[in-house]
Amino acid sequence: MLKLEKVTKTYKTGDLALNAVSLEVPAGQVVGLIGPSGAGKSTLIRCINRLVEPTSGEISLAGESLTGLKGSDLRRVRRRIGMIFQEYALVERLTVMENVLSGRLGYVSYWRSLLRRYPAADVQQAFALLERVGLAGRHDKRADELSGGQRQRVGIARALEQNPELLLVDEPTASLDPKTSRQIMRLIQGMCRERGLPAIINIHDVMLARNFADRLIGLRAGEVVFDGPPDALTDEVLTTIYGAEDWTQLNPEEGAEEAADEPAVRPQAPREQMVAAT
Repeated sequence: MLKLEKVTKTYKTGDLALNAVSLEVPAGQVVGLIGPSGAGKSTLIRCINRLVEPTSGEISLAGESLTGLKGSDLRRVRRRIGMIFQEYALVERLTVMENVLSGRLGYVSYWRSLLRRYPAADVQQAFALLERVGLAGRHDKRADELSGGQRQRVGIARALEQNPELLLVDEPTASLDPKTSRQIMRLIQGMCRERGLPAIINIHDVMLARNFADRLIGLRAGEVVFDGPPDALTDEVLTTIYGAEDWTQLNPEEGAEEAADEPAVRPQAPREQMVAAT
């Protein structure tokens, strides 16, 4: 379980990004983090994995405090937290497989990573994840040869290659078309349910959040102003989160999900597998 207690972040400029945010996320729950730009959504996610230092408050994962950790202890905890980024954060000159295996960098020695000699179990898991995200047979493709949706799938596989205890997702559909956005959200939701993995997804698209999150948390000016199930996100609540607007056109689509994420990719004849240490 992830637990935040009165987490506050004030920047050096004096701007208050988070104001005493408290929440708990149990195992297996997918949380959609919604709110206007500047509400503190990205700051909250980055405080959890300590890319941003909270000014005060307590953050814990499975009972272990994450605040105050430094050096090797912080690196050890970060291995337990998978991160999926809006702009994919792939190394474009590397192959799909190499990008996925970078999720194991926190577990292998410097020389193993430099020589790309990952343990056989890590390579096998990476192949299985690529098949699961719909990229079977594309392990030797360079990342810069992929579409946006495919790059995001690589990012999902890389995060899960860590075998994380928590998944943090920062605007995963911001650069994608509507159909691909639904496919990516469905994939994240499905992977979390399969693994009992808790996730927090910072997302601007309220309709996607309603359709694919188990719970929604609304932030405004750094404070939690809504915390509840998607069907409780009424027009009045939306006004509280975002301000006055005509919300009558914002209705979740019922039964509109595609039967499959994408047409199946026919596996290519695999080239020589990456060298795996015995």
